[in-house]
Amino acid sequence: MPIALENVAIAVRDLDATIRFFTDLGLTVLGRDEVSGAWADTAVGLDGNHAKIAMLQTPDGHGRLELFEYIHPDAIETEPTLPNEIGMHRVAFSVDDIDDALAIAARHGCHPLRGVANYADVYKLTYVRGPSGIIVMFAQDLTAR
Repeated sequence: MPIALENVAIAVRDLDATIRFFTDLGLTVLGRDEVSGAWADTAVGLDGNHAKIAMLQTPDGHGRLELFEYIHPDAIETEPTLPNEIGMHRVAFSVDDIDDALAIAARHGCHPLRGVANYADVYKLTYVRGPSGIIVMFAQDLTAR
């Protein structure tokens, strides 16, 4: 059976702020909608499911993020995940210039968890805490000069 990754979905506190963060990094909005009704209840497994959604795509056309801001039921606030917690870990992006990506993230109040690491002069890597506590990894391939 062929299988392909469709998207990664993330529930967020503020859809517009999260869209601004990811579009500033270079993703484009493919569409926005508000979803509810029996089909949404069935698909998601929540009675009375009602959410604002947006689908974003990476510039290469291969990666997609689906962002949800719940209207009903109320969103449940949780502590931001830590890198060693089980479950959704992070969203990772290859970037041409990690310093440019960090400057964009900083404009949104998002900074590295600790700093920028150099992995064997092959990659520069960092994790930032993005909107709604999302861990976002930036990776710059140092061999692609």
